[in-house]
Amino acid sequence: MTILITGANRGIGHELYTLYQSKGASVIGTARCRAGFEHLEVTDPASHTALANRLSGTPIDLLVCNAGVYLDTAETLDAGYPADMWAETFAVNVTGVFLTVQALLPNLRCAASPKIAIISSQMASHTNAPGGSYIYRASKAASLNLGRNLATDLRSEGIAVGIYHPGWVQTDMGGTAADIDVSESAKGLAAQFEALSMDTTGKFLTWDGREHPF
Repeated sequence: MTILITGANRGIGHELYTLYQSKGASVIGTARCRAGFEHLEVTDPASHTALANRLSGTPIDLLVCNAGVYLDTAETLDAGYPADMWAETFAVNVTGVFLTVQALLPNLRCAASPKIAIISSQMASHTNAPGGSYIYRASKAASLNLGRNLATDLRSEGIAVGIYHPGWVQTDMGGTAADIDVSESAKGLAAQFEALSMDTTGKFLTWDGREHPF
């Protein structure tokens, strides 16, 4: 089994990378600038093309689109949320996911039962809207929508797509006050990825298997 994880150099991505390695899987981790990982700048189409060329002919059983940024934690409604922050966040959290899937479709099509896992967030939910973090929330809502539409288009090819809330996790992004540690999140997510099938494609699930409201 071959698994590719974007943003594998830190946080949940790195924990998933380590977990799958410990289970004996063939794991390809990507990062922007970290030795030991495949280079991938998710905002750069040329970087995707280069990665796809390096992996040409390699079946990918599970693609985990994990790379993401959360830049607007301290912004204020009256004077914050600058346009360049919107552009950078969407370039990573939305366009980056699409470009990754697009570039690696040939590899997924080579696998027997290919799966795509998109790491979104409960902050994508329009039924859970406490305010603030406008850019991050909007980007994760867009990645959720992207995943659901990919699930529709790829159903006929037998490629299952799941969208996941990883929990509020104690990482650099989540902070020390978060609910769960990164190990619990990664183990839970791996279990959900394992359970992902054509019967559950397009669903938005939590790391512990509950359906999350949209």
